[in-house]
Amino acid sequence: MAVEPPALQVLRWDEPPDGPVLVLLDQTRLPAAETELVCTDVPALVRAIQTLAVRGAPLLGIAGAYGVALAAARGYDVDEAAELLEGARPTAVNLGYGVRLAAEAYRTAVEKGGTEGEAAAAALAAARELHRTDAAGSARMARLGLGLLDELLPGGSLRILTHCNTGALVSGGAGTAFAVALAAHRAGRLRQLWVDETRPLLQGSRLTAYEAARNGMPYSLLADNAAGSLFAAGEVDAVLIGADRIAADGSVANKVGSYPLAVLAKYHHVPFVVVAPGTTVDLGSPDGASIEVEQRPGREVTEVTAPPLPGAAAAARMSVAPPGTRAYNPAFDVTPPELVTAIVTEEGVLSPVTGDGLVELCARSRQVTIS
Repeated sequence: MAVEPPALQVLRWDEPPDGPVLVLLDQTRLPAAETELVCTDVPALVRAIQTLAVRGAPLLGIAGAYGVALAAARGYDVDEAAELLEGARPTAVNLGYGVRLAAEAYRTAVEKGGTEGEAAAAALAAARELHRTDAAGSARMARLGLGLLDELLPGGSLRILTHCNTGALVSGGAGTAFAVALAAHRAGRLRQLWVDETRPLLQGSRLTAYEAARNGMPYSLLADNAAGSLFAAGEVDAVLIGADRIAADGSVANKVGSYPLAVLAKYHHVPFVVVAPGTTVDLGSPDGASIEVEQRPGREVTEVTAPPLPGAAAAARMSVAPPGTRAYNPAFDVTPPELVTAIVTEEGVLSPVTGDGLVELCARSRQVTIS
């Protein structure tokens, strides 16, 4: 029987003698080195979020909550810290949810006459509870997602295509879409995990391949534009992706490149499944057009950046376009609900994907984001 690897320490709260800190696994340095990044204040955490040292919708919510707790514990202005954190990345709705959750816990404690220390402790308790519930939700999503695949594709082994990174690196637990693939692997049902490289920042090749190798999963890496040939050859049984925001009509914002996969999956009659926690649902965004899509710096497209080698102070960059080239670099794209076979959350599976069904699914959750 295969031995499971130790859990990844992606994010942790620490209290050294000189004051509390938030310690992150620096994902910009993976897979070359497992290096920790120590945040002593909110501006440092905001930089870590914006440079993608910490990333992924569920984990951003957790990081945002801990960021508020960090500000409170170190005596900084909590409202100012919350505003900075919530604006760090506009598309991932979980970030704002986590920030508001911890900030509300802090304010409630203050309103009840608590000391600054007690209010800071309340914010930290809220962050820790969100961390715990996200891990539990990840386990439920893995179970429900594998059950859905058993219904859609009964018997035999599975060839799953995934995009970006949706594993333990984005979650308090095993992840979202990757957690389903991992559950299939542990059940002996995963024949092949197809990993999109996920240009331009290569979250697939750097991070998903890292997690797949770490867990002993059968996987192969492919250039994003090779996915069509896989579908045409009949080599994909299902597509599993995560989400950074799900609008009220079921439109799904996820890492750019997800929408083309949905179109390919629809044409080739392959299930396209979104796996995300209930906190990713934003009933305040009526449809896909209302979702703000983050625009990233053009240099991410015009340059290739290699993760820093152990001991190196900075990443190596190489230009792959003429000087002065302009680039279009949205971080996300939006997939309409009619292309989504099912949405899997910790509260259940929604299929077909409709606005009414999403509202009903959210009503069963204690953690619904309404902007």
